[in-house]
Amino acid sequence: MTSSSLRSLHAVAVLVTLTAALAGVRPVQATEDDGNAAAPDYLNGCGIWPHTRCPGVDLRGADLSARNLAGADLRGANLAGADLRVANLAGANLDGANLAGAKLGKINAPTATFRGANLAGADLEFARVMRCDFSDADFTGANLEMVRAAFSWFVRAKIVDANLQEGKFSTVNFTGATMKGNVLRFAIFPDSTFDQCTGCPTDW
Repeated sequence: MTSSSLRSLHAVAVLVTLTAALAGVRPVQATEDDGNAAAPDYLNGCGIWPHTRCPGVDLRGADLSARNLAGADLRGANLAGADLRVANLAGANLDGANLAGAKLGKINAPTATFRGANLAGADLEFARVMRCDFSDADFTGANLEMVRAAFSWFVRAKIVDANLQEGKFSTVNFTGATMKGNVLRFAIFPDSTFDQCTGCPTDW
């Protein structure tokens, strides 16, 4: 066999090896270091990462547990029944969002806004929601046990038949809120404001 033929065979062998190697390579998607790299980075066209802009997105029942959505724009989003446990929502905008029945246990959401949001039946056990704005939000039947909500606003919020047991509501503004039928065992409200509040505690 001539040297030219040998070179040709070698080139073919290299090409076959390279093709086989490339066949097993999958495109790598950029992911956020959010503790849940296996979760998809897009859901219904919404990027699941910090500062994403997805107003009005439909994420009903989505698994967003432990995801990093700090600074996200989720205004008017439908997150009914979604799992957001342990998610980072620091500084996120959820104004007008539907979070009915959502799992929000242990979320870290300082300075997030939930103005006019529907949180009926939502579970916020152990949620850290300091300096958040819940003005005009609906917490009917919600679980806020052990929540940490210092310096937050619940102005005109509807908090009815909810569980506030052992919640920490220091220096909170409840002006114009409605609070009826709630479980308040061991909840504390030091230095909070209850002006024009219906059914709010008066002996804390």
